[in-house]
Amino acid sequence: MSFRDLRNFTEMMRSLGYPRLISMENFRQPNFPLVAEVLIWLVKRYDPNADLPEDTETEQDRVIFIKSVSQFMALKAHIKLNTKRLYSADGYAVKELLKVTTVLYTAMKSNNTADMQDLNSNEDEGDMLAYDISSRIGELKEARKLASEITTKGASLYDLLGKEVELRDARSTVIARSLEINEVEKSLKNSVKAVEGEIKKTHNMLDNVASDEANLEAKIEKRKSELERNQKRLATLQTVRPAYMDEYEKLEEELATIYQEYLVKFRNLSFLEHQVEEYSKQEQEKLEEAEMTIRKISDRIKDEEMKNRALAADDLDDDG
Repeated sequence: MSFRDLRNFTEMMRSLGYPRLISMENFRQPNFPLVAEVLIWLVKRYDPNADLPEDTETEQDRVIFIKSVSQFMALKAHIKLNTKRLYSADGYAVKELLKVTTVLYTAMKSNNTADMQDLNSNEDEGDMLAYDISSRIGELKEARKLASEITTKGASLYDLLGKEVELRDARSTVIARSLEINEVEKSLKNSVKAVEGEIKKTHNMLDNVASDEANLEAKIEKRKSELERNQKRLATLQTVRPAYMDEYEKLEEELATIYQEYLVKFRNLSFLEHQVEEYSKQEQEKLEEAEMTIRKISDRIKDEEMKNRALAADDLDDDG
């Protein structure tokens, strides 16, 4: 972790609108809750609909959380994150967080630049009024629907009016015809029979509903008795300690011990890798300095040789 990376990260987060203040001392020691909070905020800033596991209480939950964030950023933003550095939650995690914040910060700057250009163009075109129709999209959709309905109704009305000449004579004939009492009585009797049939059918349906209700009540009582038996059985099983529980607890303790050893070795390995990087960098700087010194000495020797040759040539000219 370099001081410049940490400074750039804190300034970018402040510019992006992160709600809390991040100081340069937050990452001196492993601080996984802060790293998880920052990752969730960055992912939500990139995609508000992103679904991430926010539970980070246990080691397994933290591993799942880091994997989920890495997969999301690789698929959505094409950003490859180092999961080991993120899990360490120290200064090395800042380099990985800086990858995401740089993308968001660059996008925000380009967007602000475009907004400023649009604002300047709007000021130049002062006579044009900006009208936002996004709030009236619903009204536009409703107006379009009504326009299509009016067109359809008008076409139907036009077709019906075209048939008025043909239907006028038939309508006049029907209106002028005298009604016979027998036909009217027969029609009324048929209608009464039809209504009586519907009433009978409705009564049968009501009777079936009553029987169905009785059957459902019987099934409910049966399910209740089964539920009570299962609850009693569950209570009995909960009081019984499994035979393998002792071995499970012992293995769980061993796993916790081994995991602590793994964490220590992992941190030591990260520290040693950092030391190797620093040492390699110093050696490279020394080599560059040595090459620069040799180059300077060589240039100085060449200059002296050129001066000596020039002096020798002057002496020869004087002698001649």
